[in-house]
Amino acid sequence: MGCIVSTPKESGGNRRKPGSIGEVFVYIPGFRIPKAVDFSVSLGDHLSKNLVERLSALRTRIVVMAGQEAPTVTRTKRKNATQHGGSTLADLHQALEDYLPILLGLVKDGSHLQHKVQFVWINQEDDAEETAMSNAWYEVLSVLHLMAMLLLSQANLLLLPRTSADGYQPKVSAESRRASIDIFLKAAGYLDCAVRHVLPQFPAALRRDLPVDLAEGVLRALCLQALGQVVDIQLGMAIDSAKATLAVKRRLACEMVKYWQQAQDNLMNLLLTNGWGEKHRLFVKWKYVEAKAAAYYYHGLILDEGNTEKSHGMAVAALQAADEYFKESRRACEAFNAASPLSRNPPLWGTVKYLSEKIPKDTSSKVRINRDLYSHEKIMETAPTLPDFALSLKPDDYQLPSVDSSWNEENVNQLKGDRR
Repeated sequence: MGCIVSTPKESGGNRRKPGSIGEVFVYIPGFRIPKAVDFSVSLGDHLSKNLVERLSALRTRIVVMAGQEAPTVTRTKRKNATQHGGSTLADLHQALEDYLPILLGLVKDGSHLQHKVQFVWINQEDDAEETAMSNAWYEVLSVLHLMAMLLLSQANLLLLPRTSADGYQPKVSAESRRASIDIFLKAAGYLDCAVRHVLPQFPAALRRDLPVDLAEGVLRALCLQALGQVVDIQLGMAIDSAKATLAVKRRLACEMVKYWQQAQDNLMNLLLTNGWGEKHRLFVKWKYVEAKAAAYYYHGLILDEGNTEKSHGMAVAALQAADEYFKESRRACEAFNAASPLSRNPPLWGTVKYLSEKIPKDTSSKVRINRDLYSHEKIMETAPTLPDFALSLKPDDYQLPSVDSSWNEENVNQLKGDRR
């Protein structure tokens, strides 16, 4: 059914954990890195030499590129020169896409080849240094996870502010924001496919033994946080638009709260204790609290448009909540950056930059005005409930590719050989 071997970190494995990962707008909780596999030993008697060599060449390229890219993948400056002529995020992603249709031949129609190869990957969030499993679905799951992490890393690079040509403060272009939205949705599609179509291929006992990096809760949380960051970008674009109403901004902020809350819920009962995992939990907590600050701010502004004592009192309470949540988000941000591996914030931009200026100012102003008008006792001290909007974003609909056509011929040859 697929043997699992987990090697604890005390055994001296090769997990990459840099002391610092530089500027972070999108947190990537460590890259799972594949280790070399000798397909000729396990598949040499079952497949033609050509197909075995093709599998080996494709996977070896991934092993080399991932080993070089992963240690510095979240930095703004990365090594580019390799024996493959440029190990960039896009190149590694393409290598994984090229490998997947060939790999899927091992699981086609419940093939007995599914359990012939022991695949080994270095874990990041899990306490075990690496996990080996004789199940090709484990390899498929690991490939999808890595494809998603590469896209999240690409989004991070796009959303780090660059110094503009006019010499003013660093900013993120509208083109980068729009491109990042497509990337987030695509990454969410890979993770959604992993949860809905790949995890069900594992027997229950085997699923329980997967490294926490590939646990359903982590995969769902990563998918939800990708969607949450899309809404963050959309809210920032709405803030910049003169046509976007307060109602639109409030709805986006409230949806963002739900995405981050669900992401946090999915991580709640998982053992994320080894550095990468704890930092992942802190990132989700930070963004969740930050989203609540935005939601209460816009909710407060809309309540303040009412003409009753009650609505003005509720507005003050909502704005006070926004101010407290924003202060809490700054503390959560500091805790995230201080956790190992160390990180730092890029220059403020977008939603957070706007809120950092508006929330303290508007809260102070509204509280002062309304307390002059109404007695202190009539102002709600408890924040009103946020509106509950249905979530509008969905991951891209990603389907596993068709098995490479070379397997059709190979399977015929294999069957003939088995009958002889």
